[in-house]
Amino acid sequence: MHSSLSLSFSSSTAIPRSGYSSELSCAAPPSPLNLRFCGLRREALGFSSPKRNDSRRVVVSSRGRSTKVSASVSENGSAPKAFDYDLVIIGAGVGGHGAALHAVEKGLKTAIIEGDVVGGTCVNRGCVPSKALLAVSGRMRELQSEHHLKALGLQVSAAGYDRQGVADHANNLASKIRNNLTNSMKALGVDILTGVGTILGPQKVKYGKVGFSENVITAKNIIIATGSVPLVPRGIEVDGKTVITSDHALKLEFVPDWIAIVGSGYIGLEFSDVYTALGSEVTFIEALDQLMPGFDPEIGKLAQRVLINPRKIDYHTGVFASKITPAKDGKPVRIELIDAKTKEPKDALEVDAALIATGRAPFTNGLGLENINVVTQRGFVPVDERMRVLDADGNLVPHLYCIGDANGKMMLAHAASAQGISVVEQVTGKDHVLNHLSIPAACFTHPEISMVGLTEPQAREKAEKEGFEVSVAKTSFKANTKALAENEGEGLAKLIYRPDNGEILGVHIFGLHAADLIHEASNAIALGTRIQDIKFAVHAHPTLSEVLDELFKSAKVHAHVPSPVSEPVTV
Repeated sequence: MHSSLSLSFSSSTAIPRSGYSSELSCAAPPSPLNLRFCGLRREALGFSSPKRNDSRRVVVSSRGRSTKVSASVSENGSAPKAFDYDLVIIGAGVGGHGAALHAVEKGLKTAIIEGDVVGGTCVNRGCVPSKALLAVSGRMRELQSEHHLKALGLQVSAAGYDRQGVADHANNLASKIRNNLTNSMKALGVDILTGVGTILGPQKVKYGKVGFSENVITAKNIIIATGSVPLVPRGIEVDGKTVITSDHALKLEFVPDWIAIVGSGYIGLEFSDVYTALGSEVTFIEALDQLMPGFDPEIGKLAQRVLINPRKIDYHTGVFASKITPAKDGKPVRIELIDAKTKEPKDALEVDAALIATGRAPFTNGLGLENINVVTQRGFVPVDERMRVLDADGNLVPHLYCIGDANGKMMLAHAASAQGISVVEQVTGKDHVLNHLSIPAACFTHPEISMVGLTEPQAREKAEKEGFEVSVAKTSFKANTKALAENEGEGLAKLIYRPDNGEILGVHIFGLHAADLIHEASNAIALGTRIQDIKFAVHAHPTLSEVLDELFKSAKVHAHVPSPVSEPVTV
């Protein structure tokens, strides 16, 4: 979406969390907002920030921007006059790492506090090891597809795998990337402080290991980047062996004959790809009435036809897993299902294992937020569009920011990194607001799914409210030379746009290397490039990028409207 547009969706457009719903709040602890792993930002879907108190004092920055600052800061102790660091970051995941490197580049004396291991969820328990497993599943699928190989003139004997070797590949990759991140920060002079970080008051943090003495440091600015943990609804007993989260699944300690996956979002889909390639049968349990509810509906239907129907996968939709009991004493894992609407008992399953893929919850306990009068919203730290933390009265907490999964705007590693870089730009004197609708997302199944911007239903709802037309253009991978050369013609690219001015509202791709192809559309949205301009871009032939070339060329824009001059992006 072009930067000048402001979204105002009603709360009815919020996407419920896959496999679990807030409707069960009577039987469950407060859960995070229903934001999908790769969902749109809260504001885009109608979640508003806390109301502000008009009694705040106003400070005019050197750039002339009015900034409302919390008047309650003094109640929690005065800020220090001299600082140990220009910037302290609590959390050394991908978001904290990106912020730290950019801060050093900007000349800031920087420290990063990590209570677990450098790299956070993404490197150690998420993006990185999962892609190692998906690389294996992709190779297995190629070797197992006799029809595909025969079409290329290839003959391969029966494919097999060594489970421990596959697990080692994922673990070794995580270790390598973790070491690379650590070494890059050390080489640039970032101080890595080990321990749990807690905010004591304005610009003051303590850290230390449990059972050891604590250290207190001061910082001109502080960034919270503590990430998230798997969300496990009440009633589900996780033993780490037969009932597992994604954290456990990535260790691949065994490959069950039959596994139930609770939730058919990105995490669930990717693991279904891995398990079925390695020989498991999969049963999806989805709370909503359709699988893959977070995707554009048309893309979701095609993906189900390719990724679900031909594989050893069945599914139950419109049901909750109200209770899951691990396998023990020779008995299998038992899953009790209830109707999502009536809450009446529906069915019971007995399987070898169950994977809970119901989303993630912010890891914000123990941060000392009460010391600065900050109250989380279902665990998320409230922030404004510049990632500045808001206190319980809706006032800005000076010099405190929160990025990544902990603020819930967009639970993606690269979004966290982008938010961190945006914050560093601000604290070094340059105003910057990140356009979250330009941030792409991808699901690394075989073939892949990627997207940026709005789905078609979201775009049409926005158009109805704001009074403009929406058009849709599509191109097939079946017409792409490179895809046909690879014998991978199954796929679709979809463009959602405004025909009156050529604004790109959303792009969705299902097909070979879709995760790599999406960035041309993402950058166009970020830069405000219109279709009438981007359709003149030249793409190498024959490449998969021509799928997007044809997509933009097929769009019908009524009149030529020059792309706007780049300005600070508002969302």
